[in-house]
Amino acid sequence: MGSAAELAAAVLMMLAFPCLMLAALAPSVPVFAAAAAVTYLADHYLHRKGSYLVNCLSKVRAGLSIRFLIRQLLLILLLARLSLADNLIYYGAIACFIAFYGLQAPHGALTTLIRNRRRMPVATRNIDLAPRVRIPDAPPRALLHRAAEKMLHLDLAAVVGILAAVALDSAVVGFVGIGSTVLLGLLYVLALIPYVRGRRIPPDAEKVLEAVDGWLSDYRPETMLYFSGSKDSAYQVNMWLETMERLDTRSVIILRERAILNSLASTTVPVICVPGGVHLMNLDLSTVRVALYAANVGKNIHLLRVPTMKHVFIGHGDSDKIASVNPYSKVYDEVWTAGRAGRDRYAIADVGVRDEDIVEVGRPQLASIEGVRGEAADGRPPTVLYAPTWEGWDDNPGNTSLLLAGENIVRRLLTADPAVRVLYKPHPFTGTRSAQAKAAHQRITALVEEAAAERAADPRHTADTEAQERAAAELARIEARLDELAVGTGTGSGDEAEASRDGLADVARHEEAARLRAEWNTAYWRSFPDWEHRVITGPRPLLYDCFNVSDAMVSDISSVVSDFIASGKPYAVTDSAGLGAEEFKRQNTAVRAAVILSNDAAGLDELLAAVREPEKDPLAAERVELKRYLLGPDEPKSIDRFNAAVGRLARKAETRNLGQESRTVVGGPDVEPADALPAQAASVTGEPEGAGAG
Repeated sequence: MGSAAELAAAVLMMLAFPCLMLAALAPSVPVFAAAAAVTYLADHYLHRKGSYLVNCLSKVRAGLSIRFLIRQLLLILLLARLSLADNLIYYGAIACFIAFYGLQAPHGALTTLIRNRRRMPVATRNIDLAPRVRIPDAPPRALLHRAAEKMLHLDLAAVVGILAAVALDSAVVGFVGIGSTVLLGLLYVLALIPYVRGRRIPPDAEKVLEAVDGWLSDYRPETMLYFSGSKDSAYQVNMWLETMERLDTRSVIILRERAILNSLASTTVPVICVPGGVHLMNLDLSTVRVALYAANVGKNIHLLRVPTMKHVFIGHGDSDKIASVNPYSKVYDEVWTAGRAGRDRYAIADVGVRDEDIVEVGRPQLASIEGVRGEAADGRPPTVLYAPTWEGWDDNPGNTSLLLAGENIVRRLLTADPAVRVLYKPHPFTGTRSAQAKAAHQRITALVEEAAAERAADPRHTADTEAQERAAAELARIEARLDELAVGTGTGSGDEAEASRDGLADVARHEEAARLRAEWNTAYWRSFPDWEHRVITGPRPLLYDCFNVSDAMVSDISSVVSDFIASGKPYAVTDSAGLGAEEFKRQNTAVRAAVILSNDAAGLDELLAAVREPEKDPLAAERVELKRYLLGPDEPKSIDRFNAAVGRLARKAETRNLGQESRTVVGGPDVEPADALPAQAASVTGEPEGAGAG
């Protein structure tokens, strides 16, 4: 439903229309003017907010055009009830609105034509298309942004003029308003015409695809990250961007949805967004040898059909959830897991993924996770992070602790003695499917914020106000510069076509942005006291940044737990389904070194004791062992293992392709080439492990 303000605006607008009708029937010019002002202002507010309520009105035949038409008809009714049906202003009003609606047809046609022509078959980033295809500048944003709303609001001049003419008994004022509306509408249409003619017309799809193919032919990418998903799943591809930048091979990222491209984090890797399956199949990807998949989705089939490359499922996290052993994974040539645990999960699940097709490469993204802070010993209250996962696609009580245990966990942490600081960072999908989960999240948020306010009012908790103000000022400076850098990439202005033309990576700016994001993180944590409870949502700070300032974590079965284990810090996991500690550990590898919580949050004292007295932590040794089992050894580094795995599989793909070429030359698929190499499974260092892979 949106915010309370949006709901209030919608209610006011819908109540104002009956008032308009009553004012027209009465008739009362002041009441009509006041009600009309409410409808205009509420409508504008809802559109500026992009409110979901606006879409709801359209679905019940109360869309934008209808609302404006009703207001104009009621104005005509008002004039008739005022006995002005024989007055020139009455006929002028009718002629004005007919002409105004006549102008909306070419206006709508032109805006639609311009948008359709400028929507390219592919959108790109970090690819220099300018030498290969001419892409004209986008029309000014003022012309196309919310164009229908702007056009309709031009009737305001006529409405105000007509009402003023009636109130002042001066037809001249009315005709000035009428003339202004018609003239402005005509000028709006004329301003759009140049963008459907001559050199301002973007190239057709064939030329754009030819340009992209030409770039691919020159660049010759070797490794590809392929991703498809909803806008909310952009984090699943964003987590792999830094890894792609650090590969030893030439990399490219292929996306399937424009919404993902718009949510993609900054990167120097070339990006191609190809929404159409036919266009993807026609791209020249003949040089790609390794394709990496971060999610199991239906659109993967559009690339899996290509035999010249090896296909690898890398996923977007490592956990004991059922998604981590999806039977779909057997369609890939290999499945890469973080450590031995991932391999064992597939063996136990028995879903058709062969052991020889699994490669342990670690988790390159975890390099930034720090170990134990030791700050609690300096007099600072320990920080406990509560990071529940979302409710999932079904109502399994084991999906999330949020519903049954969340409030109990947070209450116990907020009332712990000695005191701790609580950070609450929910999953980005929380509440998207379940209204109960959304309500639980809101209640937990209220608990944390209320406790934060009480602690701030407690004289025992002091704050360095001056230091916080400096940090807040630093945050504002960094954010302003980051905004400048975002605009400088060409993605912050214009439209899709212009962003594709100008969205080239500037390595210096990219490195500056990375440095500024690190500085932003430091400033953020300094902008409030280290004892302040906090609800953390949105893209920043990152989850791993929350790991680094925390001394312990409470979470659910998800990749969050597996990632946190890299820190070596104490953690607790909630047995929301009530399996019992032993069965819960048997079913979920990642909780073998965890404090197990029941839905009443019993067990939190054990977690807090481990934080306050690390030397007496009974699970410390088990966490070290579990870390190696889940994430692999610390040496060689994960990025080195990942690079080695890419190189090995690329050689395997090349061997296969050479073998196919030899068969074709010799005379058919039944002829075995003399120089073809046997298929072998290999470790990430490239050494053979034995025959039978592939």
